[in-house]
Amino acid sequence: MKILVCVKVVKGELNPFDESALECALQLSDDVTVVSMGPKVCENALKPLTRLGAKVILISDNCFAGADTLATSYILSTAIKEMDYDLILCGRQSIDGDTAQVGPMLSQMLGIPLITNALEIQANDGIVFATTRLGEERAELPALVTAERGYVLRFPSIFSKVGEVKILDNQVLGCDVQKCGLSGSPTKVLETFENERGRRKCKFIQMDELLPLVDELINQNNVETQKTYDGTKLKSVWAVGEEVCEKAKEIAEEVILIEKSSPQIIYEKAVAKKPDVILWNADFWGRRNAPIVAAMLSTGLCADCTMLETDGENLIMYRPAQGGNITAKIRCVTKPQMATVRTKSDSFDIIVSGGKGVADKIDKLNELAEKLGAEIGASRGLVDMNKLPYDKQIGLTGKTVSPKIYIAVGISGAIHHTCAIEGSTTVIAINPDKNARIFDYADFGIVENF
Repeated sequence: MKILVCVKVVKGELNPFDESALECALQLSDDVTVVSMGPKVCENALKPLTRLGAKVILISDNCFAGADTLATSYILSTAIKEMDYDLILCGRQSIDGDTAQVGPMLSQMLGIPLITNALEIQANDGIVFATTRLGEERAELPALVTAERGYVLRFPSIFSKVGEVKILDNQVLGCDVQKCGLSGSPTKVLETFENERGRRKCKFIQMDELLPLVDELINQNNVETQKTYDGTKLKSVWAVGEEVCEKAKEIAEEVILIEKSSPQIIYEKAVAKKPDVILWNADFWGRRNAPIVAAMLSTGLCADCTMLETDGENLIMYRPAQGGNITAKIRCVTKPQMATVRTKSDSFDIIVSGGKGVADKIDKLNELAEKLGAEIGASRGLVDMNKLPYDKQIGLTGKTVSPKIYIAVGISGAIHHTCAIEGSTTVIAINPDKNARIFDYADFGIVENF
């Protein structure tokens, strides 16, 4: 079986999700080819992969620089159409972009079946089988599967030798340069700035004050009124699924609800009605299907937006970028303008959420939640360790929550997590590191081991 693995080099290192996909490929086949797109300097990070027995191809040309997910998928698809393969594996997403769009877009451009969020992957008799975040899935080969961080990339043998990296430029590929790089990217970054949203003034307390504080807070009826957009509105917006309707109503005079259906049906409706804006919920279903429709329509898609604005004609989208350290202000120059949007997805008064700092104390975390009558949550780190299921994950790639009380235990406070708890009325953080970022986003802090 011939397997292609699409990988991205981020700051000189292989994207961790792509490492997982590569290890899976090496376990499934002896015929593995790594395909990456980036500047020629990426060759330094890719060359060691030849010691694992994989063939390595770097797609690199100045005209490819600055490509967004649509342009990247187009360039990759052009190259891959000339290759022989049975299965394509990609990491679920890159850690710098966190869009999870290239896999679905690439599958659409290649016209092959798609499976996303795979934890385990097997293939035989022309079928690929995957255990995903949502259950068991299967597809006929050739197919594309996006992998979670469930596999650990092996070390090369001490006897292995470094091979060559084959470099393909656009003289070889023949891509339409109007569809490449910055000029071929429909999503444009207008501005970036340091992410400061959600900051709070933290009051430090002792661990024995926690339960009395929770009792006091839960009996208060002072739920904070959340700030909503009150500027100029668009005339009409499509909302795919009821979950995103409230966000659509904030920016539009008219909201047209589009029932969740196959990408083909939604594509056909969009071609017939020509909407200016389509919003999707940034859940599993939206993150899988919105990129497919975007590829069908050859339009831009901004992922996991935390805030939306408009000047009456254009949709302005804000999302965390570069690992969450900054917020990017983005506009789509093609229509329909599309975005997946973070929406509130809980109805709990109290959530007790654990991070990697309590990986060996899950029972104690459950005891606290039971004592408080709270729902259990988790950071991505804890879920990636398979300590709690994905449906408990809170964060940019999980769910957004807005309980009356949010208790973060052993969570460092990366922006991927804090951007999803901004709607909480009160945030309480427990962490032994007094310098942990989570305290900048908490109302009360406890500097102790849990």
